[in-house]
Amino acid sequence: MPANHDDVLRRLRAELPDDRIRTDAATLEALRTDRSGVRTPGPPLALVEATTIAEVRAVCRIATATRTPIVTRGAGSGLAGAAAAGPGELVLSTERMARIVEVSPENQYCVVEPGILNGDLNRALAEHGLWWPPDPASKDFSTVGGNIAMNAGGLLCAKYGVTREAVLALKVVLASGELIEVGHRTVKGVTGYDLCALMIGSEGTLGVIVEATLKLRPAVTGPVPTIGAYFDSIADAATASAAITAAGLQPAIQELLDTNMLLAVTEHTGVDLASAGAAYLLVQTDGPDAADEAERILAVLERAGGRATLTTDPDAAASLVDVRRQGFPALEARGAFLVEDCAVPRSRLVEMYARIDEVAARHDVFIATPCHAGDGNLHPTFVFEGTTDAVPEHVWQAAGEIFTAALELGGTLSGEHGIGLLKRRWLGDELGDAQLELQRRIKDVFDPLGLLNPGKVFPD
Repeated sequence: MPANHDDVLRRLRAELPDDRIRTDAATLEALRTDRSGVRTPGPPLALVEATTIAEVRAVCRIATATRTPIVTRGAGSGLAGAAAAGPGELVLSTERMARIVEVSPENQYCVVEPGILNGDLNRALAEHGLWWPPDPASKDFSTVGGNIAMNAGGLLCAKYGVTREAVLALKVVLASGELIEVGHRTVKGVTGYDLCALMIGSEGTLGVIVEATLKLRPAVTGPVPTIGAYFDSIADAATASAAITAAGLQPAIQELLDTNMLLAVTEHTGVDLASAGAAYLLVQTDGPDAADEAERILAVLERAGGRATLTTDPDAAASLVDVRRQGFPALEARGAFLVEDCAVPRSRLVEMYARIDEVAARHDVFIATPCHAGDGNLHPTFVFEGTTDAVPEHVWQAAGEIFTAALELGGTLSGEHGIGLLKRRWLGDELGDAQLELQRRIKDVFDPLGLLNPGKVFPD
């Protein structure tokens, strides 16, 4: 039986400094949601802002002893509801654990606490001529720990991979309070099951990440040629994008904006994209062959009917990339919205966009779909009247049909946002009954009492 809430707070205050525990109404109300907009039925029991591994372990021991659920949280920038906390739950924040423990240029790794922001980390690494590649749109306000917990993606994934490819090792506190170390600081390591990879993307359901050893790259130097190309249709732009990959070219950024996305960004930024075409493809190259690769890509786009321009001016290039990064704020400015996430093989993008248009027309809902075209990751975003925490049922029906279409085209429910609360009902459609049960059993091994982020990922 769960302990009395007063008893839980008494135990926490007995082991932790007073400034670590917050129970004021405003703080707890904000913890009912994350950037997804989904809202739990009520506020959580308390917020604990841990500053050390020892404090995280103490919280987990108390939670286990009192059978109190734990929701681990960083900056709350997730888009799947994985960090939203409800009644009777304890929010364990690692946001104040933000130190860089070690930087090793000779080994090209660093050791950090989970609360450090992506942007802050890379600014510090720049002094060593190094760089951590994960580059989500939220990089200036999302934490490294959150990136790891959700296996975050971003604009650079097609060339540099998702977060999983940039993590070597982790320290993780289990629900019992036990501290384990998974992975290796060596480049190679194949001893036992890869529990480090299992933790990455586990959405706080298996353990609390308290330290990470990250795989670094030399900082990119030299020019970064950038191409903007307009097309008469989204099908033409998607076909051109696939042609880049088919030609053996690998740009750092390859982003696709559909007509509705162009309209929204134009309204929000005042930069007139909408009048130039029905779709827009943004491409950026880097590295020693960047200039040659950009010229070859430019030729591919022009052969595919694109009206393309290439720039090597840093300010002009930054402006073009920023237009893509403005996509989410642009849709947010239009009203209530649901930003979703699915992925298909890159060769099926044309079909996927056609299916999205069909769904939008059938349900009479505005859907704008920016896409990380280099890796086939689409973000259908539904704009509707009302509030973001009360998505109308017809919007959910439309979303479900889009998820089904992605699976039918050989894709997946999520390329980078995760499952959280928002996609639980469709998880079995992708995994099947046997794998879904196997994943439940894996969670039971790590968290036998079901205390870590209960109700997330798996359908009830």
